[in-house]
Amino acid sequence: VSVTVKECLELQLLEVEMLLSMFPQKGEIDLDEGAVSGVRRYLGNAGGALPPQLRYSVAVDVGEAKVKVDLQVQLPHLYPHVAPQLFARSNALHRQQQSQLNARLASHISSLDSGELHIYEAVQWVKDNSLPYLENSQISSESASKEVVVKGTLHRMWIYSHHIYRQELRKKIFDCAKTLNLTGFCLTGKPGVICVEGLQENCEEFWRVIRYPNWKHISCKHVENIETEGSIDNLRLFHAFEDLQFQAHGDYGLRNDYHMDLGQFLEFLKQHQSGHIFQILFGVEGKHSDK
Repeated sequence: VSVTVKECLELQLLEVEMLLSMFPQKGEIDLDEGAVSGVRRYLGNAGGALPPQLRYSVAVDVGEAKVKVDLQVQLPHLYPHVAPQLFARSNALHRQQQSQLNARLASHISSLDSGELHIYEAVQWVKDNSLPYLENSQISSESASKEVVVKGTLHRMWIYSHHIYRQELRKKIFDCAKTLNLTGFCLTGKPGVICVEGLQENCEEFWRVIRYPNWKHISCKHVENIETEGSIDNLRLFHAFEDLQFQAHGDYGLRNDYHMDLGQFLEFLKQHQSGHIFQILFGVEGKHSDK
């Protein structure tokens, strides 16, 4: 059956409204209101550029202990006629258990009829099927803590892009860093530079998400791993995820081809014990003199 994007987006909004009425408590659904507004504008004036895909997460309480499992949802424009992108995540799950849970969730969703709305069904499935994975995760945690002192590793990635301007892309970068508890910064402009630090799996997930579907002019230039027997938070060079925008070089007005003042950027790196990264990112040594 031939369906239009408009029909699919109308169904997606209907499903979101239904979920909001079923999960009315604050924090149960984390929804990007801007994306919803974008879909509504498109439906009111179909024919323009497609709006950003709808993304939201549903916090699912599992078991008597009410352990939180977040079901992250991203809807292709032709959902429900193509499968939704779903990912269940919990701080109480090790990577292996999380991976197994998501493989089974994907298998279950693929067995359902195309054209039907599936997100509530997915929420129920996570609620009913996550407990064994949480219990396995707890058992393996206990046995690991008996065997050795738990060592943590701080992972830090330095990412270079030809430029970073678009508001939608910057929002994605900041939202993703916040969700994954990563600190660092995003330098907007030309060139664009991103640094993220935190747990390795979270940094790798950030890298996977921001590159999707095909950000071409971007590369991970350098990775650092630092082991500690204490909290990795003590090793962080940044206390938050910062928005860096330095005065552009020259009088370029509001054009989108201005270069950032790399001298200021070098000073910023030195203040965060990272002056050596300048050469790795740009292939030249920083010449800016220390004040």
